[in-house]
Amino acid sequence: MAAADATGKPRKAATEGSDPPGSPALRASDADRDRVVELLRAAVADGRLDPVEFDERLDAALATRTIDALTPLITDLIAVPGGDGALALPFAETPAEPAAELLTINERHGSVRRDGRWTLPYRLALRTAWCDVLLDLTSAVRSAPELVIELRVRGGNVELVLAPGMVVDANELSVRHSMVAISRDAGDNTPETLRVRLVGRMRHGRLDTRWQAPRR
Repeated sequence: MAAADATGKPRKAATEGSDPPGSPALRASDADRDRVVELLRAAVADGRLDPVEFDERLDAALATRTIDALTPLITDLIAVPGGDGALALPFAETPAEPAAELLTINERHGSVRRDGRWTLPYRLALRTAWCDVLLDLTSAVRSAPELVIELRVRGGNVELVLAPGMVVDANELSVRHSMVAISRDAGDNTPETLRVRLVGRMRHGRLDTRWQAPRR
């Protein structure tokens, strides 16, 4: 006979094979969210999502904290191996490094290069004098919808390599005695996935932006 609860009603027996109560949901990493954003961007580029759907799913992907919450955002966009209804999500096997609130790069009379798969900070401070700087964001793991790059640059070259969907806002950047070639976006009408906001100042230098597809 089943035991009764405090109200006198019989308690239901646990179903064999059911998940234990309170099983924690698997937490999503920054790399997981970044991969979902890439899939959403590919889907809107080839017409599987319209811009309104893309914006809604992008906001949800950036805000979610678990794999279970990410899964519905791309279930109808990727193939299901084996046809058994199980979704094989292309999530990272290992978590990305934690995003830093502030990353400061200091260099004089040298060169700086950041490329490959690196986790973007929320704010990047570039403090250089007479240096060549390359910041390649195409394969970087995004930590937020916006990256602020604060420049205190005197002399030298700064080149930003960006993926389609990244938009540059340089309205708060002060430039003097410098050559600047900044395009706002890739010019292909790709929906915005990351805003790169340039602030601070550049003196006696050169700043360029160029776009290329992420390496696979």
